[in-house]
Amino acid sequence: MVRHEYFHKETFYFEAGGSIDGLKVVYHTSAVGYRAFGDDRRKVIWICHALTANSDAEDWWPELVGPGKFFDTEKYFVVCVNMLGSAYGSSGPSSQRPDGDGPYYFDFPKITVRDIVNASILVRQHLGVEAIDILAGGSIGGFQALEWAVMEPDVIRQAVFIACGARVTPWLTAHNESQRMALEADPSFRAAKSLKGGENGLKAARSMALISYRSYDGYNSTQSEASEDALFADRAGSYQRYQGKKLSDRFDAYSYWYLTYSVDSHNLGRGRGGLEAALSSIRCRSVVVGIDSDCLFPVMEQRFLAENIPGAEYHEISSKFGHDGFLLEYPQLEHIMAPLLEDRHGA
Repeated sequence: MVRHEYFHKETFYFEAGGSIDGLKVVYHTSAVGYRAFGDDRRKVIWICHALTANSDAEDWWPELVGPGKFFDTEKYFVVCVNMLGSAYGSSGPSSQRPDGDGPYYFDFPKITVRDIVNASILVRQHLGVEAIDILAGGSIGGFQALEWAVMEPDVIRQAVFIACGARVTPWLTAHNESQRMALEADPSFRAAKSLKGGENGLKAARSMALISYRSYDGYNSTQSEASEDALFADRAGSYQRYQGKKLSDRFDAYSYWYLTYSVDSHNLGRGRGGLEAALSSIRCRSVVVGIDSDCLFPVMEQRFLAENIPGAEYHEISSKFGHDGFLLEYPQLEHIMAPLLEDRHGA
């Protein structure tokens, strides 16, 4: 996929208050354009990424996205937009201020899921995409897909909502606040003297998050000790430290802090008469996917979506890897999503 940058010429206003000029949105698309054969439109696949991923969907969903893959970047026009607040180029707390006085840090406006979708809509309009044939997202990517299906019901033709819910739960907010507490416990975080501030806090936050993304069976099957006679269990601990460092090497604590708050903003029913009313307004063909071992978004949340979105299909995939199953159980996902690609509506 090819990286692009979109710069918004007008002031961008945030739902929670505040605004910025010169909004930048990074996005990736298939190398072959939207209109590749004269006036014949290519089927549009729009992917919404999760918390610390990026807009290069081939990078984090390599089994599903790419040349010859399920979402074939040589056959379809595949798009993924980097979320506002991310560390991968779109405007956020780690962005440089327009006056050149360093990063925004905590002066950047708070970001909601609706802000993220509004930025994606700007990219859609910039690209001249009139309709999205399949909109797909898991986790906070699923939040975006749900919001978008409500915000632009005439644009979204089919959508796949994976391992997500209609509103952030107290359970999820408790996880997020615990991770923010880890960031705050690192004195360098609030000092905000460089983008490496809060690095140790970020490592701890990532370790905490990873436990919620996985499951009992997943850890026990992959992180067991090599020796039956080990004096102290170490393998799982080493794995947590490795994953913490891996994230801190590619991300920054300020972007992470902001994105956890964007998760906490999610409430599809806010200002729309409640969750059931908002879900009932979705008009696209909808496929809802739950994961049987997901402790972060238990399947009752996806069942609620399917029960309240008109005509929605519910599917459940089996995985021992918990919430992360939406990244790993690609054969099951392909089987579930295949009928959407076969649907000739808008092709």
